[in-house]
Amino acid sequence: MADSGIPKTLNFNVGVLGHVDSGKTSLARALSSTASTAAFDKNPQSRERGITLDLGFSAFTVPLPEHLVDSCVERTYDSLQFTLVDCPGHASLIRTIIGGAQIIDLMMLVVDVVKGMQTQTAECLLIGQLTCSRMIVILNKTDLLPSDKRQTAIDKMTKRMHKTLENTRFKNCPVIAVAAKPGGPEAPDTDEPQGITELIELLKAQAFFPRRDPSGSLLLAVDHCFSIRGQGTVITGTILQGSLCVNDNVEIPALKVTRKVKSVQMFRKPVPRAMQGDRVGVCVTQFDPKLLERGVVCTPDSLHTLYAAVISIQKIEYYRGALNSRAKFHITVGHETVMARISFFNRVLPANENGGNSSLTHEERLNSFSFDWEFHHLDEYLTQVEGGKGESQQWALLEFERPVTCPPLCLVIGSRLDSDIHGNACRLAFHGKLLEGFEDKNYTETTLPRLKISKDKQKEGVVERVTDDYSVIGRNLFKKETNLQLFVGLKVRLSTGESGSIEGSFGQSGKIKIRIPEGLKEETKQLLSSSSKKKGKGGTKNEPSKSEETKPDAQQITIHLNFKRYLYDPHKKMVQS
Repeated sequence: MADSGIPKTLNFNVGVLGHVDSGKTSLARALSSTASTAAFDKNPQSRERGITLDLGFSAFTVPLPEHLVDSCVERTYDSLQFTLVDCPGHASLIRTIIGGAQIIDLMMLVVDVVKGMQTQTAECLLIGQLTCSRMIVILNKTDLLPSDKRQTAIDKMTKRMHKTLENTRFKNCPVIAVAAKPGGPEAPDTDEPQGITELIELLKAQAFFPRRDPSGSLLLAVDHCFSIRGQGTVITGTILQGSLCVNDNVEIPALKVTRKVKSVQMFRKPVPRAMQGDRVGVCVTQFDPKLLERGVVCTPDSLHTLYAAVISIQKIEYYRGALNSRAKFHITVGHETVMARISFFNRVLPANENGGNSSLTHEERLNSFSFDWEFHHLDEYLTQVEGGKGESQQWALLEFERPVTCPPLCLVIGSRLDSDIHGNACRLAFHGKLLEGFEDKNYTETTLPRLKISKDKQKEGVVERVTDDYSVIGRNLFKKETNLQLFVGLKVRLSTGESGSIEGSFGQSGKIKIRIPEGLKEETKQLLSSSSKKKGKGGTKNEPSKSEETKPDAQQITIHLNFKRYLYDPHKKMVQS
């Protein structure tokens, strides 16, 4: 290896999430020795209020812990760099957290020891569950507790946190107490932070080799962009997938431009290449940095701009609202949040199939999809299926209000970010994987008809009279203006048991002629002849009397028509099984 003499640092991304004002930025500052460009809120509005508004990044480096040295097969790392991703706790900026959570290896959930779990703490926990496998809970601001009761209060809150996490993937995760900024943000820096050394030791013990894969196309999540006179434009961010080398061409899909990589830095040190999970500064030839404050950079032509998408979907159990088809949600996908209209559907399984391929894992089954399958439209997301066996596999069609650029198979989170920020209801509604994207602006004409989603329809009318032993005239099944040609040939059933088919229209008022191939039963003919004798006056040959229209005869024979219609079929064909 050409660069074997260079000390190699393993980068490990730690997300710092929590409720607003829980002390996340102070904690990151206490932990950090090197502040990266985006670190500690470059936003002036945030500096005034002492609240994080964007993803801040900073880092500190420690010698590679013993347990990683032992498992360091063919990896020449000698130090471990913790990159701290300080996510905002502001409820209205939840979309920023979701953007950051996709690059996190371990999550630190910061909890104000005095206040405990709050709404946003719970939302951060949910995002953590969707995006990360390990967590540490940090009880911050212990300096605010009276010294004589401090340990008791810490023990009580630790117990409460373990109880909260009991049914999550973070059961039994470590809980540690610290005071990142004794005296609060305004206090002078003379007071030493408490518990930080112990926290660094805990982080070292929790560190692992994250799965890093340099293959595949590059996807870099950008969090900051600025120009250096005489050099070009520097883009900083974290590599979500693939790798990056000096002299590579990269695309900025939001601007539809391709630029050459002049140099790459990792925490102010020049490197020839970087890969998935690395935090980098990339210098490219000049473009206006103001045009790209956040977003993604990728291998040319590797990302797709979508107008609509099919996703797998699972409701978040803490969301109290209904999930109805045709409703609009905020959809966070890739690094964008956009409004979309949603339609739910599930699969109509063939009679010889009882739930799909049993060789697939639960995860694979949830994320499988094919245009060859038959689907059934749902008016709302089903939280309980028949027999009470939990949720069935469901999908959703998302139609975006504006096109979004994102990688295939990426995480999708749906939320109601317009609901009350200060309320205590969870605003994260569902999550899923993007399975199929529609790149054509005219997808409703080109791709959507391939999606076989049907809706069951029922129509009911009455037999008006018999024309002969094999046919009857029906009414009230269709409106006068209905195009009856669409229904010719469809099967119907009489309430007396006979089966028939629609032959065509009869007259101009929406009546139909029905053919009964097996012939009418004797009792049916008798019923119809006795009811026709009882007809009120005023009815002409083709038109029933007013009394007959309003008061159905006890012996009326009803006609039942059941069919399904494919929602996206341009020909609006009716289908019967």
